[in-house]
Amino acid sequence: MTRSLAAVLLCCALPLGAQQSSDLDGKFSAKIGEALKSSGAPSVSVAVVEKGRLAYAQAFGYADISKSRVADAATRYAVGSISKQFTVAALLLLEEQGKLSLDDRVSKYVPDLTRAGDVTIRQLLSHTSGYEDYAPQDYMIPEWSQPTTPLAVLDRWAKKPLNFDPGTRWQYSNTNYVLAGEIFEKVSGQALLAFLSEKIFRPLEMRSAGDCQAASPVDAAAYTRYAAGPPRPVEREASGWYFGAGELCMTPSDLARWDIAFLEKKVLSARSYDEFTREARLLNGDFTHYALGLQVGDLRGIPMLSHGGEVSGFLASNSVFPNRGGAVIVLSNEDGVDLIGPLSRQVAELVFLPDRPPAPDQEIRQVRSILEGLRQGKIARDLFTANARYYFGETALADYRASLTAQGELKSLSRVNESLRGGMIHRTYRAEYEKKTVSLNVYVMPDGKYEQFLVVAQ
Repeated sequence: MTRSLAAVLLCCALPLGAQQSSDLDGKFSAKIGEALKSSGAPSVSVAVVEKGRLAYAQAFGYADISKSRVADAATRYAVGSISKQFTVAALLLLEEQGKLSLDDRVSKYVPDLTRAGDVTIRQLLSHTSGYEDYAPQDYMIPEWSQPTTPLAVLDRWAKKPLNFDPGTRWQYSNTNYVLAGEIFEKVSGQALLAFLSEKIFRPLEMRSAGDCQAASPVDAAAYTRYAAGPPRPVEREASGWYFGAGELCMTPSDLARWDIAFLEKKVLSARSYDEFTREARLLNGDFTHYALGLQVGDLRGIPMLSHGGEVSGFLASNSVFPNRGGAVIVLSNEDGVDLIGPLSRQVAELVFLPDRPPAPDQEIRQVRSILEGLRQGKIARDLFTANARYYFGETALADYRASLTAQGELKSLSRVNESLRGGMIHRTYRAEYEKKTVSLNVYVMPDGKYEQFLVVAQ
């Protein structure tokens, strides 16, 4: 008998050793279930690290719709490009052993590639090499259904002219990590996945972690979506396509074990950790917001190291917060749906910014209503202070009407930040229209009236 969706959304199974927090369960489960239902995705699985321990691990929905197989915390998902940080770790371990340097030229190991003498391993890992990405598509293409080899990928894509001179620009490229994996295997004499299993997965008890090609009965089935349609089964990439760029499958709980070891610097030396997390700079000094297999950013001021992952039928997000000793992992078995990013941010804000909750629906509705009024060249004057009413004079309202109308319909609105200034609440919002995204710079008085409501073009 098929279980009802409501029952499935409340289903969970914690892995051995997870310390489920009833407080976290109360905060998260309803919100995650609602987000999954709203998205229409088959399933989502979430793990949270708090204060250096696995504090929450729960799955929602179906691992396999056709078999009515419910997802639980033991369900494996493809993590896609999150695999890249494990390739980085493997190369850093070789560097610690004195077997290579990240500043070695590619030509030392694979000399017959384009400008191999000008590109370093570090530039591969930081996506500043110039090698063209062989897999930029966000959907399954026919070629990927046929097996290949890393060398075949490199022979076709790493022998093309570079897209730019090494170190002068940043461009995400899976080709970099196929080449990095090939260099690892040449230097170590060991298969990359075997090394990861020996040095990382087994010591950290990441029992589910491994090659996605080695299918497991607990694997989630892969789904895609066409526009706003229902989940559709989708083919997975054949063997050889992702290698060091995106080959791994695991549970969120096992990825959390890696995050904990990363936070505690258990696998690598302090020096390697610094190399791992240091933001790469271009030759002219410009920032890239990328380290080695990790994006460098922040969550409303909290330092964050993160990476997403996407392969056919799967989306993944892993965000680590070193200053909080925490992490948030969100995995799903459908691509083509905007679930992973917003949900990861929402969970992270609930855990690490409890004093700064996300904007309530009522607030967002009011701001949206004001924008819709401005699009018609008018405001609800009772919502604004005398200063703000003065600002919205005839010329201002005419310009707001013309410029906002030109951007088409408002697609999404979200609060970006909230702080205090001048005895008021200062809020910024992101408003995405059909043609352009704008920022809102807003001040709210203690009585709730708007002292400022500026729309700023980006």
